Amino acid sequence: MSKIEQFGLTAAAAFIFATCGGNVLANNANADQTPERTASPGPTKVALITLEKSAYEAWKSKDAKFWVTFLSDKFIGWGAFGRLDKASATKEYTGTDCEIKTYVLSDEQLSSLGKDAALITYKATVNGTCGGQQLPSNSRAASIYVRDDGKWKRAFHARAAIVDPKATLAKSVDRQQALNEDNVQPTNRDVRTDAILERERAVWEAWRAHDAKKLADLTARDISFINIFGIYLATKTDAMQDWSGTSCDVKSVSLTDAAGTMLSPTVGILTFKAAADGTCYGQKVGPIWGSSVYVKSADVWKWTFGINLPAR
Repeated sequence: MSKIEQFGLTAAAAFIFATCGGNVLANNANADQTPERTASPGPTKVALITLEKSAYEAWKSKDAKFWVTFLSDKFIGWGAFGRLDKASATKEYTGTDCEIKTYVLSDEQLSSLGKDAALITYKATVNGTCGGQQLPSNSRAASIYVRDDGKWKRAFHARAAIVDPKATLAKSVDRQQALNEDNVQPTNRDVRTDAILERERAVWEAWRAHDAKKLADLTARDISFINIFGIYLATKTDAMQDWSGTSCDVKSVSLTDAAGTMLSPTVGILTFKAAADGTCYGQKVGPIWGSSVYVKSADVWKWTFGINLPAR
């Protein structure tokens, strides 16, 4: 529920693991066992989409009080101008300069992240404006809910507009500045954040090297992904086929300004900025706002979900 900004990006931005094609053995896709994602009880799809609809109603009616109890104190997400915490999200989601006429949520998909956390993704069709600018008609959205004193509260939210990759324009990025920023210490830093950030860099490096086996090893058994173009990859097989292709020629990748948010001892969210030195489909890569969810299985952090947006 963020204000619309000019989406400047390139089809090259598909480097975020979104549009490269390839193959990986089905055995790799099923080898990892991650009970945190699949076996623990949690809310129903109906319950979470009902909560999401209440949030859209609050956005539509500009209900500032709603967000105080609806959002978790651990909330993290992306808004019109970058990363959001609970305070900044409450201000942005109130939407005082937004006029929302109608909204429809569809194609809901629920994934367990353990007994006290759950992920829901869906397609949002919105008719409205923010700041006088028309909102994207169709987006892919993701929200994570955590159980807090018996009540489910939203702990993460982001939306990626559904766009045609071939119709988008390139957005420039200062690659040298991004490389220099790569050594900046992340916020919310602790031992678990460091471990997750190390895994995230390994995921990006495996993508850069087109290493399908490494990608399969770094990710959980059940994964899903919303790419920068709003395309939803629902399964590990779909993701592996896209991520391990050769359409991108990238010399190096950089992750900066990383922040880790631990929802539980076995579930963490990493938000960060990403850049790459190279091209995809012959075009220069643009900057990314990235979000990755990790689950801990057998003392190892595994990537299980991500949603990436064009940096604005």
